[in-house]
Amino acid sequence: MTKHGGMHGPLTQLSEEENLFFATVRQFAEETIAPMTRAMDEEQKFAAGLVERLFALGLMGIEIPEELGGAGGSFFDAVLAIEAISTVDPSVAVLVDVHNTLTINAIRRWGNESQQRRWLPRLAADTVGAYALSEAGSGSDAFSLQTRADEVEGGYRLNGRKLWISNAREAELFLVFATLDPGAGYRGITAFLVEKGTPGLTVGRKEDKLGIRASSTCELTLDNCEVAAENLLGEPGKGYKIAIETLNEGRIGIGAQMLGLAEGAWGHAVRYARERRQFGKPIVEFQAVEFALARMAMEIEAVRLMVYNAARLKDAGQPFVQEAAMAKLFASEVAERVASQCVEVFGGNGFVRDYPAEKYYRDAKVGKIYEGTSNMQLATIARQVLSSK
Repeated sequence: MTKHGGMHGPLTQLSEEENLFFATVRQFAEETIAPMTRAMDEEQKFAAGLVERLFALGLMGIEIPEELGGAGGSFFDAVLAIEAISTVDPSVAVLVDVHNTLTINAIRRWGNESQQRRWLPRLAADTVGAYALSEAGSGSDAFSLQTRADEVEGGYRLNGRKLWISNAREAELFLVFATLDPGAGYRGITAFLVEKGTPGLTVGRKEDKLGIRASSTCELTLDNCEVAAENLLGEPGKGYKIAIETLNEGRIGIGAQMLGLAEGAWGHAVRYARERRQFGKPIVEFQAVEFALARMAMEIEAVRLMVYNAARLKDAGQPFVQEAAMAKLFASEVAERVASQCVEVFGGNGFVRDYPAEKYYRDAKVGKIYEGTSNMQLATIARQVLSSK
């Protein structure tokens, strides 16, 4: 685990540049984010200046072309950044993940030239993006939207209420999904780019969450919120396609987040096991602890292979839906197991907030829930594997 990317094979081995990129982001996370992590968790907000540091390091425009102010990197680069940050604080990784893999990628793929030139430079420089799909009655049934979009002169009027919107407190741009025709089902869903400060758009209270507490998760209210026709993303009625495709990619990002979380928890467990002495020797020398750490390492390696493979397939333009679902599902399961075992290695100290183990445990739980629950991933996997037989 000390050397990153030690696997072999064309889909998983890291290039020298990728290893350097991962190491750079990991160093930033350990030196800059780690000292802030506990306070951010307790205060439920990002430390002052942290978001600006993420922009300055180029982590908020990884796939945006250089000519539009971005880093000109790959999806795999974004996955590496999410993983590296998550080893220290998955809350910060959520901000980077949603901004890059969902909001930016939707605009890159579906935005017209004018929208891309208007928004991508800002999203690379200083503007946080958020992805507003979920509602009170549409979680796993994501397309049973109640938020309405009505055509008016010069654009559209939006009315509705969105829940569980990550990055909402920091965001200056929201990708909002609403239905133009409820009778058309998913074929009526349409995507809109809505700026913060638009009359009728209100960011509500932040949820008081179990884990990833620094990450803002808020309600979004649209009350006769008028957006110009030029803010329509893609075509009317094609919002469902935008949502499906971006979420398929986003699941790889969540897999990377859970991978990094597991790596971070494992690292703390190993260090503590070497330091903690019982019966005259470090507890790492007891076979039960040694075997537990070995099994954790094995599962983390398996997750890494799955996440990297899915990301490589996506970048290669090959089918990856099945691999993304598998990676997200397995990564969330392993992260929860590893974080739980980390708490146990720490013993009583794992149960108190003076030590890092309990935060990894709290942060891990959401991996089985957001961007597609475990049951939804299983349903996707079943459809994919059974249709091929």
